[in-house]
Amino acid sequence: FQNYFRLYNTLSGMTGTADTEAYEFQEIYGLEVVVIPTHLPMVRNDMGDLVYLTTVEKYDAILEDIRDCYKRRQPVLVGTTSIETSEYLSGLLTKEKIPHEVLNAKQHEREAEIIAQAGRPGSVTIATNMAGRGTDIVLGGNLQREIEQLGADVSAEARSKAKAEWQERHDLVLQAGGLHIIGTERHESRRIDNQLRGRAGRQGDPGSSRFYLSLEDNLMRIFASERVSGLMQKLGMEKGEAIEHPWVTKAIENAQRKVEAHNFDIRKNLLEFDDVANDQRKFVYNWRNQLLADDDIGDTIDSLREEVINKTISIHIPPQSLEEQWDVEGLQKALETEYGLVLPIQQWLEEDNSLHEDPLRERIVSAAVEAYRSKESTVGAAVMRQFEKSILLQVLDTHWKEHLAAVDYLRQGIHLRGYAQRNPKQEYKREAFEMFSAMLDRIHQEAISVLARIQFRQEEPPPPPKPAPAPAQMHYEHAEVSALSEEQQAEADGKEAQAAPYVRDERKVGRNEPCPCGSGKKYKHCHGRLS
Repeated sequence: FQNYFRLYNTLSGMTGTADTEAYEFQEIYGLEVVVIPTHLPMVRNDMGDLVYLTTVEKYDAILEDIRDCYKRRQPVLVGTTSIETSEYLSGLLTKEKIPHEVLNAKQHEREAEIIAQAGRPGSVTIATNMAGRGTDIVLGGNLQREIEQLGADVSAEARSKAKAEWQERHDLVLQAGGLHIIGTERHESRRIDNQLRGRAGRQGDPGSSRFYLSLEDNLMRIFASERVSGLMQKLGMEKGEAIEHPWVTKAIENAQRKVEAHNFDIRKNLLEFDDVANDQRKFVYNWRNQLLADDDIGDTIDSLREEVINKTISIHIPPQSLEEQWDVEGLQKALETEYGLVLPIQQWLEEDNSLHEDPLRERIVSAAVEAYRSKESTVGAAVMRQFEKSILLQVLDTHWKEHLAAVDYLRQGIHLRGYAQRNPKQEYKREAFEMFSAMLDRIHQEAISVLARIQFRQEEPPPPPKPAPAPAQMHYEHAEVSALSEEQQAEADGKEAQAAPYVRDERKVGRNEPCPCGSGKKYKHCHGRLS
């Protein structure tokens, strides 16, 4: 979607975590990232990372930190990278009998309520990275939400009481150190970690943050395990001990930079491939917008008709070729099949010996134009112009969608060209251009073919209305006479319904008698089974 954003004349944005991605913004969009100073001085204490040998030791340390904050009535926000981790931590806290709230995709309906209470004294909130963003966690709880819950007709005394209680909770949280952020592991991107840290210390409030890591975490295991584990072995660490050193934090940040650079290379590589399709997309969109804006595309259709018919002629009559090389019969069939033109080309050549290639082309094109003008006179120029636009747009949209699918299929397998010592990007550009040129030829040919073969039928005038039937002669009878006639008719119908009895021509064969067919079997085992 980078090229989608590039369609806008002006691009801008605002976020608190763009500084780490400044190089990508400059490289892809040509945008410069400017860091705006905070409104109030930031007093959050970002403590160094604690690295443990195993995941079990890491979670034990996290539980101990939460337990300490809960005793001191300091609110805690625990950030996890997955729903599974948040539910696992929730189970550990439940065993410790520590009340807490879990904020993830499964509790999205209660998200606003959970965030509103996350700053209360002693509250513990477990949240995934995506949950609760865009909302400030107010220390002491959300006063505005509490007042709204009291109702619109709340008295001034109740409002003052709620505000006094909130102020007491707010001061208690400030004394405890503000909101404490715990990260269960480092994300692949520093931007996500900064988002989690930024939940505390907002608007000059106090706060703190710390990340707990282990050598079994995905990031550490893939990118930083050897360096950090070697450092731990030199220090002679034992089970349950953690290492906290600026070198370790720097090694972890370097690992994150490696991941960010790797992901950026992937996005940039995909963008280079998409730039090829983007150039084609711009051409098609401009052409389509031009067709929509023009009321009359008759000149465009005329030029396309001449181009397409000349290409068809060139297939059967190569330019600058001898008459012995001409496929006149194939040309006649092609013109009839594709454009509905029945032309006696062979007869023309026999009657006029001076009819060479160029005059023949002009004569065929003139015949096509004449046939088209004849159809146009049937329905009128205005209707024909609207019909031309509709057909060309429909053919363009159909072939463009098919082309996008074909180009995507080409991109998925183009890397195999590298095994043949070829540059996949150059091969992709070359083949994508050839496919695009072929698509344009198909659009031109199909649009002209449909317009040439279309048949217009004039509606016949409606038949004259039928004359109204003459009134029927009415015959009246007495009710008793009618009833009598109905009884007589019923008796007659009953006599006709009585059918004559069925009379058998031959004697009936018994079940145990020999079958008349001569097989020697009993009748019930032979033809009797079929009767």
